[in-house]
Amino acid sequence: MVKELSAELLKTQGKFYADLWKEKPRDAPPTMPANGSDTSLDLVGEPDPLTYSWRNVSVYYSRSTKAIDVPILKGVTGICRPGELLAIMGASGAGKTTLLNVLTHRNNDKLRIVGDLFVNGHRVDPDSLTSRSAYVQQDDLFIGTLTVREQLIFQALLRMDRHVTYDERIKRVNQVIMELGLVKCENTLIGVPGKAKSISGGEMKRLSFACEILTNPSLMFCDEPTSGLDSFMAQNVVAVMKNMAERGKTIISTIHQPSSEVFAMFDRVLLMAEGRVAFLGEVEAALKFFGSIDLHCPKQYNPSDHFIDQLSVQPGKELKCRQKIDMICDAFRSSCFNEDIKGGVLANEQPSGVTYQKENEDDGRCPYKASWCKQFRAVCWRSWLEVVREPFLIRVRFLQIMAIAIMVGVLYRGQNMDEVGVFNINGALFLLLTNMTFQNCSAVINTFCSQKHLFLREHYNGMYRPDVYFLAKNLVEMPFFVTYSFLYATIMYFMIGLNPSLDRFLTCALVSVLVALTAVSFGYLLSCMASSVNMALTLLAPMTIPMMLFGGFFLNEKSTPVYMIWVKYLSWFNYGNEALMINQWQGVSNLTCTGVKTCFADGESILAHLGYSQDDLWWDVACLGVLIVVYRVVAFLLLLLRTHRGKTRS
Repeated sequence: MVKELSAELLKTQGKFYADLWKEKPRDAPPTMPANGSDTSLDLVGEPDPLTYSWRNVSVYYSRSTKAIDVPILKGVTGICRPGELLAIMGASGAGKTTLLNVLTHRNNDKLRIVGDLFVNGHRVDPDSLTSRSAYVQQDDLFIGTLTVREQLIFQALLRMDRHVTYDERIKRVNQVIMELGLVKCENTLIGVPGKAKSISGGEMKRLSFACEILTNPSLMFCDEPTSGLDSFMAQNVVAVMKNMAERGKTIISTIHQPSSEVFAMFDRVLLMAEGRVAFLGEVEAALKFFGSIDLHCPKQYNPSDHFIDQLSVQPGKELKCRQKIDMICDAFRSSCFNEDIKGGVLANEQPSGVTYQKENEDDGRCPYKASWCKQFRAVCWRSWLEVVREPFLIRVRFLQIMAIAIMVGVLYRGQNMDEVGVFNINGALFLLLTNMTFQNCSAVINTFCSQKHLFLREHYNGMYRPDVYFLAKNLVEMPFFVTYSFLYATIMYFMIGLNPSLDRFLTCALVSVLVALTAVSFGYLLSCMASSVNMALTLLAPMTIPMMLFGGFFLNEKSTPVYMIWVKYLSWFNYGNEALMINQWQGVSNLTCTGVKTCFADGESILAHLGYSQDDLWWDVACLGVLIVVYRVVAFLLLLLRTHRGKTRS
């Protein structure tokens, strides 16, 4: 059934999104030409030229155990112009990735940053930069249950300009698949490395690159895009970058020990060592500069290997190597190459007629290319595929619910309406609350924390808003939890032989569903609060057990300490247990006494013994609804807090 549903969904997804994007605005560009020429620029528009410069950028890492900050970057200055492919090179620990994170405003939470960043005479604004740039990061993060083509379609739906139609988006996806050699694996599931069968490492790296070049960005950052690729594919990826630069884009990339063929493709190179600039300029000029300080590159030797050898710190020769690095950096600082760089940087800081912020307010200040509704539909589509592509997990949860419900039904079946039966029925009803809580809460405990890095990356790329992501996850998963809780309540209710009235059964099922959804909401809260899945699982028991203790089963309603009464109002066990007890015992009068000391004449005496009022049934139902909303709002606020970019620049 699940497989048929998934197949039908995939069959209709093309029509769904074609209808979604079928209306073109009045100012939409003409459709693509039918010939076989390169039409990538026609699809996504001619990029505006952007010149990116940075001056005196210093980065410090603050340690709580030390009063002095640890410097990572030390007064780095540079510039990259349209049509240039700039390679940032250096030994491990030179500061390449740190500089790239500063330029892209990413991963800077624990850093103190000093310096100036300018684009076309304007200070860099993170939101505007996001809408005009792309960032290929070193770590490949994907939803493993999507195929390569589905991943690219998802990116195209959310990252390409609003005036681009669905057919044009698909054509652009096909172009990128062809350019990066992904045709063979386009219908293969991406998979999760180490957990499920996936595409190869090289194909995954090319997919990361493909996701970013879909939008034909004006400014592009790449963090070691050739990592994990063989020499041929590495050369192919850099050739694509070179081709994009020749079309007027500004491309900045870190790279680690490229081959001589790849190194020759770069227009300019930025050599770094110990957080300082050792050289910035054209590739041929780098050879001349190192030759001028008696560090000649041997013939038939890879220049990139030579530069990194000269700028690395070798074990056992730390002092000598650092002295040589300081000599090289000081020589560049006093050279004519550095003076040219300073002049270009200062010129780029002057206001000019060219801006990197679009005139349209919706496109300029807002980093999102798709409207809220289109974001929501696309994220719902991906989340649905993520769920139905794991039928084994769905079957396991279904069988788990059925097995526990049948076991409880058999255990409590055929209860007599006496004191013993009353206590047994009360225990069975509270067990329903317990099962609904732990089964559903544990099922969603990893929903947000396991995808935290992917969510933040896609959000910072301007793909969707946090509320879109949160609501889509809620909507897609809700039908399963409603179905599971209803089935559990139905099986248990009739096997035990609870109140036979139809309206009482429906009320019990309603309370069961509400308790399950409240537990899911609490699980979302823990998932958004925790930094990892292990942390979320650690928090589950100590955060849930207090709610259970104040549910009215272990501690009588009348015995709750005054200073702890506030916990009771946060406990869905409290409202759920009271609602189930009232629903079961209200109006019941056929109770018998067997001589036991605790004897109940009717249902009203049972409720009075528990400290419950018969008039609070629908109040409890309403409170459960309020808790569902409150816990999800708090969870969303915690998720939203993670998206806040700290103001670390001074």
